[in-house]
Amino acid sequence: MKWNWQLPDWPKFIYDSSLVNDLEKEFLQKVGGAVAVLKFLEESERRQLIVEILCSEGINSAEIEGEFLKRDSLQSSIKRHFGFISDHKKIPLKEQGVGELMWKIYDTYDEPLTHKMLYEWHVLLMKNEYRISDIGNYRTHDEPMQIVSGRLDKQIVYFEAPPSKDLKNEMNEFIKWFNDSKNDESILTRAAIAHVYFESIHPFEDGNGRIGRALVEKVLSQSLKMPTLIAISQIITKRKKEYYKSLAECNNTLNINNWIKYFAKIIVQAQESSLEMISFLITKSKFMNELKGKINKRQEKVLVRMFAEGIEGFSGGLSAENYIAISKTTRATATRDLTDLVKKSALKKTGQLRHTRYWLNI
Repeated sequence: MKWNWQLPDWPKFIYDSSLVNDLEKEFLQKVGGAVAVLKFLEESERRQLIVEILCSEGINSAEIEGEFLKRDSLQSSIKRHFGFISDHKKIPLKEQGVGELMWKIYDTYDEPLTHKMLYEWHVLLMKNEYRISDIGNYRTHDEPMQIVSGRLDKQIVYFEAPPSKDLKNEMNEFIKWFNDSKNDESILTRAAIAHVYFESIHPFEDGNGRIGRALVEKVLSQSLKMPTLIAISQIITKRKKEYYKSLAECNNTLNINNWIKYFAKIIVQAQESSLEMISFLITKSKFMNELKGKINKRQEKVLVRMFAEGIEGFSGGLSAENYIAISKTTRATATRDLTDLVKKSALKKTGQLRHTRYWLNI
């Protein structure tokens, strides 16, 4: 059986954009709602939203590929590139690179896609990576680029990408399509095609999935004519098997209708998650304003730290040990502070004794 890129009409994908008309309308309506709601956020909150969503995208996109980044370090890297902070705290190379990549995608969303841009993204993504021979360049090795699984003695080839010698031509065609389609396709259709098209070429030795998802962010931002705060990878991480299965269904065909329907739903779900984050920040602002002057600095520091964990909060809830570590206080003082926060309805308490945990009361 031939791979999709070996078929006579490659890369002329077969699809019907009308299949996602309803999702496209829903997507555009929610964009308008998000813009309206964002006006209620103060500048510091807007900055926090940008950092939080870009950080979420960077962390989850890496996690899909089995790589785990430090949230606080990545947040610091993103803030530094935006000029939100100017400290000289040392940040690990991986988080440095991903932070700069997230910033570049956001900052240069409207610039045409080029080979140079993709090379720069790859260099940032591969910081501190020593296993890769072609960093900042398309792969050059003669061996087939295969996606395999199974035991070493019984591997199954799920997909084989075009050979390295054909990559320049393949990527010339891809970049031309990407830039020419800017105003032609529906937003969700173009995003879905961009991702499956790029992944089918698989031009880099490593990092193709992460760069492919970055291209989706670029598509959405270009189509909306403003940087898009939608963390696609946050949804994909939760549905990883389904994501790979849907991509694999395109391996031997140019008919991508099922893929477009699937990926359009992913984008809309990611958008809903971003709207929840906006609502969360508005709630946080109201929450902290109501407590202003009613709590001490230790309590305020801990609450701010809890909000920094995002909508899901601390994994397993806040413990007394967490409170002591964050506020740098004694156990007796921590107990009094926590009891007071529960009394003021700032926190909810669950469990007993060493299983006691505290949650934001929002």
